[in-house]
Amino acid sequence: MADETAVETTGLEKSYGQVKVLAGVDLSVPRGTVFSLLGPNGAGKTTTVRILSTLVRADAGRVRVAGFDVVRDRRAVRRRISLTGQYAALDGEQTGEENLRMMARLSGLSRRGARERARELLERFDLAGAARRRVGTYSGGMRRRLDIAASLVGRPEVLFLDEPTTGLDPRSRQSMWELVAALAGSGTTVFLTTQYLEEADRLAGRVALLDAGRVVAEGAPADLKQRVAGRRLDLTLADPLAYARVAERLGGAAVLRDPDRLLLGVPTDGSAAQVRALLDEVDPERGAVDRFAVHEATLDDVFLALTGRTATHRADAPENPVSPASPATTREETSRV
Repeated sequence: MADETAVETTGLEKSYGQVKVLAGVDLSVPRGTVFSLLGPNGAGKTTTVRILSTLVRADAGRVRVAGFDVVRDRRAVRRRISLTGQYAALDGEQTGEENLRMMARLSGLSRRGARERARELLERFDLAGAARRRVGTYSGGMRRRLDIAASLVGRPEVLFLDEPTTGLDPRSRQSMWELVAALAGSGTTVFLTTQYLEEADRLAGRVALLDAGRVVAEGAPADLKQRVAGRRLDLTLADPLAYARVAERLGGAAVLRDPDRLLLGVPTDGSAAQVRALLDEVDPERGAVDRFAVHEATLDDVFLALTGRTATHRADAPENPVSPASPATTREETSRV
């Protein structure tokens, strides 16, 4: 693997019983970047992260992280990575400062070094004012910031963030995005899994769309959106009959179909001439379309075009049928410290 590559997988496969979770995943993540793995629940995102972070062994394929094979050089990988799962792995009875000092001591720092590292991280993550408060009194956003701070105690080369903003309010999510961008700016490679399309669009220089255990598309967000269209014309139909009639006229050109909302979407360049032409084509009688709107194409449009459903669709079966590790176990097993 080249020195500039932080994560590389080739032909990654994993099954749980009869359930094929990963079916040949190839990924390449440059160092010092934010890479996002997108997909619905059940697509294989968390299983991929667990394999990359040495928690689970793949059935087939080759995986290298931070320059080391995750099977042969497991300990070397663990010394260079950190994992923050979907739920904060913190001791609610300790203060924020105590949590970070404990992690620093476990990572081998002296008492003085642990105090300095904790103070540095508390200031960096805007938690100095709450340093001596019990973590159990923190808000959700504060807990997530502290959890990521704990992930950075050992100065990892690669940080895995598994859906880090799930359950956060918009303001806390915005704050988290700023922190993630700053991490990449300081040289840390961030491997992010998320169901929030806006999150990946905002943070990632490169994304991979995962569906049913396979990568269905990969590239820069702007490039992927251009594969669908620069913009999308959304048509809200007057009634179910009008919806059915226009949907038939559009055929495979429709990249969005939502019969519950009587909504159809079709690619467009956004120009007035093309919008008028499309409206005349699908609604020559001028009675089927109730209203319309043009907006920029999104990653969800890309996912819908490639898979037939949105990236926030919840799969029928869970991605990982086995019992998940508790936050504390996850922290310990990945050797975050």
